[in-house]
Amino acid sequence: MPVHLLKLAVGIESLEHFRERLKARAEGAKGKQQPGHFTHVTRHRPKRDKEVLDGGSLYWVVKGQLCARTRILALDEVTLDDGPHCAIKLEAKLIPVLPQPRRPHQGWRYLEDADAPPDLSKAGEGAADLPPKLIAELRSLGLL
Repeated sequence: MPVHLLKLAVGIESLEHFRERLKARAEGAKGKQQPGHFTHVTRHRPKRDKEVLDGGSLYWVVKGQLCARTRILALDEVTLDDGPHCAIKLEAKLIPVLPQPRRPHQGWRYLEDADAPPDLSKAGEGAADLPPKLIAELRSLGLL
């Protein structure tokens, strides 16, 4: 069973802003990495790497709401000026999920598969077209 990672998307204002940043990042990295992928570098490699690589995703928290995920493709070791780091290779596709409130934290956290929110496309017909704030409100009322 996969284990996922949970990370704050610092400086991101909305899901649409996140998509724009990913697109700009992919355009700026042309020739440097394979198309359809991007890399997020973190200081430490997850200790539960086998579980993460068994179908795990990196879930993103934007403005206090867990709202999207990207599929983890690989965990690679890289050396930067300040020593070894872990490069998390991610699919460049941002998949919206049913929003969940999350408190701020530093670094990344593990997210068990049973606790991971479903993709928004599986949450119900037309849910993917609703604004994130409305989805959160409908969810708090038990309507979604």
